[in-house]
Amino acid sequence: MFEKPLRAAAFLFLLLGFTYKASSPEENVRPNIIFIMSDDHTSQAWGIYGGILADYVKNDNIKRLAEEGMTLDNVFCTNSICTPSRASIMTGQYSHQNGVYTLSEALEPDSMNIAKVLKKSGYQTALIGKWHLKKTPSGFDHFNVLPGQGRYHNPILKTRENWEEGGKTYEGFSSDVIGDLSIQWLENRSATKPFFLMTHFKATHEPFDYPARHQSLLAEVELPEPSSLYDFGPAYSGRSFDGQQLWRLGERWVQDSKRVEEGKSARYPGIPFSLEGLDSLAARKKIYQKFVKDFIRSGAAIDDNIGKILDYLEQKGLAENTIVIYTADQGYFLGEHGFFDKRMIYEQALRMPFVIRYPAEIAAGSRNADMILNLDFPSLFADYANVELPHSFHGQSFRKNLQAKTPSDWRKQMYYRYWLHQTNRPAHFGIRDERYKLAFFYGQPLDKPGSHQDATSPAWEFYDLQKDPEEVKNAYADPKYQAKILEMKAALLQLRTEVGDTDADDPIMEVILRDSWE
Repeated sequence: MFEKPLRAAAFLFLLLGFTYKASSPEENVRPNIIFIMSDDHTSQAWGIYGGILADYVKNDNIKRLAEEGMTLDNVFCTNSICTPSRASIMTGQYSHQNGVYTLSEALEPDSMNIAKVLKKSGYQTALIGKWHLKKTPSGFDHFNVLPGQGRYHNPILKTRENWEEGGKTYEGFSSDVIGDLSIQWLENRSATKPFFLMTHFKATHEPFDYPARHQSLLAEVELPEPSSLYDFGPAYSGRSFDGQQLWRLGERWVQDSKRVEEGKSARYPGIPFSLEGLDSLAARKKIYQKFVKDFIRSGAAIDDNIGKILDYLEQKGLAENTIVIYTADQGYFLGEHGFFDKRMIYEQALRMPFVIRYPAEIAAGSRNADMILNLDFPSLFADYANVELPHSFHGQSFRKNLQAKTPSDWRKQMYYRYWLHQTNRPAHFGIRDERYKLAFFYGQPLDKPGSHQDATSPAWEFYDLQKDPEEVKNAYADPKYQAKILEMKAALLQLRTEVGDTDADDPIMEVILRDSWE
């Protein structure tokens, strides 16, 4: 039962769409929350999800969190690209609801977000590191954020006080700087209130840079390769697009090497790089080895700083009443399908790694397989803070799921949509359930900024994740799946209606959907 609004402040809470559900006079009884998020640090590179890289990654503190808390096996992004995913995590909304579809839109400061909710309920709030939502962060007592993508070495960060002046330069590697600034804020906060800290690392985003201390990591090792590394196009797989092929990354390194020869600074680590004299197979092998080693080295610096934060909590006696989460804003291809980058509905990009530690409620060393979405995160935070959800939040709290008390009506399927159309990675939407995945690549720019204006032919893809977990063969035309495909098309229509993303006002999409929905 919620308290009746007896004071003007409480009445204001109701006007804003949320209330604090008072259950204790002690503010600090409510748990602290530290939400640590990296950029693109995909589950294949965490080591706690198995896979071919499990024995090669540096993950001492990720494992520490997992051993003391819970690993979530089925967390998914609803639009696998940095800016939209971060907007969903802040607002609890799909892209078509919060207006952040691509890399170009901003999260408006007057939008309702989880930081505002927690701050109004008495939490101290802070954001340190990567923001990537364009405009000034709102809802935070303190923020110190990278402008745009930011840089790896000697990063510039901006506070409210120096926002217009362009920020301040900090010496060191970005992950170390962000980790140290997070601890500094923790040290200087008020001890009389609970806190909500978002620590967001730039790593492991391209150019996958790392501090000098990790330069020799894996230097003499040949990493195992994914089974689909030498997929050079859709001819065998039956997929409907070329994707972001690894040769593009190799070409970027070659061009960067030419810049260095001209006396300019390198943009990538490990330059110079050459593919001269190599055939396509040898070139792909060489690109893969450098790419994934750089990625793992970049992730190692994140792991170092997770450890620093966990050590600080232990030293200050805060560990028992502090929820610590580590996740990434989406997944990333590490050579699977011959790809790098993210964006697509395939598992490597769709899946978000996630570990959470909260000794008061979560069993150590446990795992959970329920289907969780990124827009559920703010609902979970509000639940832990004992705050009523704003009406604008469309996600669900999964607190009971983490206590092994999953509600009987918990979702069994999810909706995904990627809007930033490019001819090699077409715009698409789809549905994933516990076994099957159906995607419709409608291939239209729909006036979304940054999209290619050339449309691609509409196409369907279907995968049985039990029989084809690597999604290497499009089974849309397979006769034995036709009944299931019809069933999933109906479910996809229903999901689109439920979330309010039906393209009802777009004449182009109306025609495409009418002609393609057989």
